[in-house]
Amino acid sequence: NYVGAFFLGRQAGQTDTWPSSLARPPLHVQGQESWLHQSAASELIEPRATFPVDAVARSAALLANVKEVPDADGVFRRASPLRYFDGSPVPLLALGAYLVAEGTPPHELVMEAGWLRIGERRIPIDRQGRAILRYRGKSGTHESLSAAAVIQSELRLLEGGTPVIDPEELRDCYVFFGVSAPGLKDLKPTPVSGDYPGVEIHATFLDNLLEQDFLLDADRNLVVLVTLLLAIAAGILIVRSRTVAGSLGWAVVLLAVPVGLGFLGYRSGWWWPVMVPSLAVLFAIVAGEVVNYATEGRQKRFIKSAFKQYLSGDVIEQILLDPSQLKLGGEKRELSIFFSDLQGFSAISEKLGPVALTALLNDYLTDMSDIIMEEGGTVDKYEGDAIIAFWNAPMAQADHAVRACRAALRCQRKLAERRAEFRERTGVELFMRIGIHTGEVVVGNMGSHNRFNYTVLGDAANLASRLEGANKQFGTFLMVSETTWNQARGGFHAREIGSIMVVGRQAPVTVYEVLGLLEEEPPAWLAAWQQAMEHVRAGRWKEAADAMSAWGDDPLAIKYRKQVEKLLSGELTAWNGIWKLTEK
Repeated sequence: NYVGAFFLGRQAGQTDTWPSSLARPPLHVQGQESWLHQSAASELIEPRATFPVDAVARSAALLANVKEVPDADGVFRRASPLRYFDGSPVPLLALGAYLVAEGTPPHELVMEAGWLRIGERRIPIDRQGRAILRYRGKSGTHESLSAAAVIQSELRLLEGGTPVIDPEELRDCYVFFGVSAPGLKDLKPTPVSGDYPGVEIHATFLDNLLEQDFLLDADRNLVVLVTLLLAIAAGILIVRSRTVAGSLGWAVVLLAVPVGLGFLGYRSGWWWPVMVPSLAVLFAIVAGEVVNYATEGRQKRFIKSAFKQYLSGDVIEQILLDPSQLKLGGEKRELSIFFSDLQGFSAISEKLGPVALTALLNDYLTDMSDIIMEEGGTVDKYEGDAIIAFWNAPMAQADHAVRACRAALRCQRKLAERRAEFRERTGVELFMRIGIHTGEVVVGNMGSHNRFNYTVLGDAANLASRLEGANKQFGTFLMVSETTWNQARGGFHAREIGSIMVVGRQAPVTVYEVLGLLEEEPPAWLAAWQQAMEHVRAGRWKEAADAMSAWGDDPLAIKYRKQVEKLLSGELTAWNGIWKLTEK
């Protein structure tokens, strides 16, 4: 069937725009809705001076409407199967083509709830009587032929030649005549293309009618329910998100859900709105961020103000990511505890004035504290020149002993770098003694409701303090307990100092002097020292004395050598290898 589309318009000076012979087109609609009558004539037919009205009427099998109205955003997603003009129903061009192909009018169209029925076929329509089109693809999806090729083929056939287009290609086909050149201004914005020929919109409508696969409007109640659920989920997830990256990630995912539902609905034959759910999700995200700022922002500001004095910025940020790691109040936990003190600082403080002493302490404590916090440590407090710090609280750190030993080494090396500078300022060389012990203590915020300190209590803290003081007895500067060494030995070189019994404890503890990182070259004498300590533990005093004499003026070797000489001379009758300290 061949269907031609003509514009119905007004010639200059003509008064009628609809011929009286067709004032009531032979088309009957049952169950028509009132909204079908609300379309004005100007919405249907744009006046054009083209052909005389009578000529158009005589050549048309059925008059049809070729003008469609886009959605509010200017995109052509829908088409009206029927419009009324002067009280008479006028079909869309595509529907008119179908009616002509099906037989001679009159035709009976039946309006049902949400449907327009044409015989056995049904067109789903919305409240405005419009059908949602299912576009098959971009322009050219439906076969198109050049008008010039058609005319040229006709001329060749008349001359008895071979046509450019085989007439059989058009047998039993619906044919629409339209324009696609940009200059003719019939390109429309559609969901699949910004420049879609208007004639192809009519072809799409007919395609959907023949295939019976117009898109259906999604159930309004379901859309409302899903929109509410998405908004609620977005609000909850954003409020519970602890990081900016997490919030952005959820925002991207949540905003993608309505778009995904739109694509999924389209593939399933449903028109699922995207804009309203997307806006609902966006508003929920914004509201969630406001709530986060008002609630968690307050908590984060409190944590920062409470811990910034003795925690590194990195540790604080990790706590802010998961505040559940921070348990306010006391709790039992294994920590690696660090005590340090400057050798002979009392004498130094007597030589310096208050300003110079304060400047010296500030420089020294800043250097040491920076290193401790870079290693993830918590600075407990300063007591004059002494520093108390610990690892594994408030954040759990599986390698807390390693961190503590590495920080101690770095502190000693930093002080060595500045020793010459400090000597110029004080007149003496500064040396720092450090004691580290790993054990279980109570850690938490201790103090009053208005003023508190995050600190540790327990015997392990006391032992760390005793080890710092024990350095004086052995001439060492970095002493760690056996418990610490057992957890950190995989990362360092160390020599055994021996077993000591500190003031206030009945049980002896084996202690070590950390010498350097494992990746560094170990001292050449380290293996010989370990052999000498084996002689001491076995009570082989002569062998021990000979071994210790090889270290010359090493304070620890001298101490052992003197003790062994007493045993060999009989001044001491026995010794179990444990040093009993009488000073703290």
